[in-house]
Amino acid sequence: MEIRTFVTTCEETLAEAGQPVGRTVRKAVCSAVVTNPLAGSYVADLGELELLGAEISGELTERALAALGVDASEVSSYGKAAIVGTAGELEHAAAVLHPRFGAPVRAAIGGGAEIIPSTKKVGAAGSSITLPLLHKDDRWQFDQMDAMEVCIGDAPRRDEMVISVALGVGGRPLARTRKPS
Repeated sequence: MEIRTFVTTCEETLAEAGQPVGRTVRKAVCSAVVTNPLAGSYVADLGELELLGAEISGELTERALAALGVDASEVSSYGKAAIVGTAGELEHAAAVLHPRFGAPVRAAIGGGAEIIPSTKKVGAAGSSITLPLLHKDDRWQFDQMDAMEVCIGDAPRRDEMVISVALGVGGRPLARTRKPS
């Protein structure tokens, strides 16, 4: 695996709509810009990219967790995404994100019963992608439904991928949307 760069962002919300939040509300995302070993050619067996997903996901999670500055047990939501450069294909992102990506994420945060929501696309350098965030154990916890945006100005290049993991603590700042009874 050839990693060109890591980009990590942490967002902490202290007030929303003029109201203090009164608790820890943070989201962090870590992205890696990596060379796509299958760029420019059709390959039926995507096992190499599946392994890449397993290799990178734990590192991304550890870096996002460090940016959050909390114990792993405090993580309440997560999400993942990949942008494949224009010499790649959408299925390259699927191979990285789905078969083996989740286990290292869950190991790093100490659990997670729900699927890790994801999004993927093919794009040029400077493309943005929105990572959905859902509660790690209960997809119906509305307060945790959120998102983070990633955009790296010089990535992905044609033969690269941007692979990202987002983690959240505290849900949305002033969450008050409820499930109908």
